[in-house]
Amino acid sequence: MPNLENLKKQAKLILRWHRERHYPVAAQIRSHLPRFLNMTDSEILAASFKLSDAQEMVARQQGFDRWQALKTGLSTTSPKVKSAPCKSLPHKSLPSKATIAGAEPQLFVTDIKRSCEFFGEKLGFSLVFSYGKPPYYAQVRRDAARLNLRCVERSIIESTVRDREELLSVSMTVASAEEIKLLFLEFQSAGVAFHQTLKKQPWGARNFVVKDPDGNLLLFAGPAN
Repeated sequence: MPNLENLKKQAKLILRWHRERHYPVAAQIRSHLPRFLNMTDSEILAASFKLSDAQEMVARQQGFDRWQALKTGLSTTSPKVKSAPCKSLPHKSLPSKATIAGAEPQLFVTDIKRSCEFFGEKLGFSLVFSYGKPPYYAQVRRDAARLNLRCVERSIIESTVRDREELLSVSMTVASAEEIKLLFLEFQSAGVAFHQTLKKQPWGARNFVVKDPDGNLLLFAGPAN
């Protein structure tokens, strides 16, 4: 069960995010508190929002309708600790260095809805989340690959420069030569626009490059053999 003190800190953090007009928290508030359901992000961040509201939101995230119900639920389900003779516990060594568990490249796009549809319908990705009303930030995933989409008013890089210099926005890999061919054929059947079709490279890879609706170049690669 979650720790009550940690949940109190979580509520205070949500309250602080609201006061600082941290836009991603608006979507969370709207999804958990019904009275904010029909409000835009700007309206939510401008509305009155107290610690009790943040606590109610945390309670709903934990499956309770209000904060007091959460506190009662935690107190009745907390395990009772029995005293026992002191025994030596196996020593768990601390890591000597941090491990990076993943990477999430960020693509700049001019239309979040259009980009999500492209990645879903053409490239087989699924939507993880989207923020904003209308959305201005989203994440899509396929297998272990996650991409963040950030809405901007116009393209960051001149399209002619990007194409000429082949400036890649992201690289994604598969494990075998068979899979890279299957992936290429899948995208080809979906009518994807290719900047470069499947090609064997002198350094021992086989790859192709897809162009998204905003001109971002997406490299897909695998071993040649």
